[in-house]
Amino acid sequence: MNLWPLLAIAVLVVGFAAGLNPLIVILITALTAGVAAGIPPLHVLAALGRAFNSTRYVSLIWLILPVIGLLEHEGLRERARTLIGRMRGATAGRIILTYLALRQITAALGLTSLGGPAQMVRPIVAPMAEGAAESRLGAISERVRHVVRAYAASADNVGAFFGEDIFIAISSILLIKGFLAQSGYHIAPFRLSVWAIPTALLAFAIHGVRLWRLDAKLRRMVRKERP
Repeated sequence: MNLWPLLAIAVLVVGFAAGLNPLIVILITALTAGVAAGIPPLHVLAALGRAFNSTRYVSLIWLILPVIGLLEHEGLRERARTLIGRMRGATAGRIILTYLALRQITAALGLTSLGGPAQMVRPIVAPMAEGAAESRLGAISERVRHVVRAYAASADNVGAFFGEDIFIAISSILLIKGFLAQSGYHIAPFRLSVWAIPTALLAFAIHGVRLWRLDAKLRRMVRKERP
């Protein structure tokens, strides 16, 4: 058994740990695995090209971004922050936790375009969470503000990543099915999506606890910063 292709794992870990461009790291990793397996570099590049041509698609995000930019220019973020600041029961953790649930449910139904960092987190979810934090804690520092934004972005990533695998027609399920078929295992997409449900529930529970504790974390941060 040729174990040299496993060097690609080390290349991948070192590349991401060094903070290099992810596309460059993935390309170098693929070349390393191919060369170690005895495949010429040009053949590896040709395989990557064929995979890109067979799976590429035009994303609606490029149509949505101009609309989002126009709405932000007209004060969308400020309106969202002001609106949520008037709601007494709203907190940063509750708002982001609600978005996590909505993001995961819609992704499980195949509606992955309804959320996203550019379309939803930056113009709506993060300002609403910041407004809730300000209404509860008063003026917050840039450090606290960035923590709120990071948790809002993490909710989008966790919800989309673990929710979309439940939808049988998503690209990740089809990729797994194709890979297993090449290895001789013919499994229906529905079976793959069913086995993604426990993982999605665990991901929601684990990240939900972190979001539930977010408000207490923000209070501690604010107390430490104030004299």
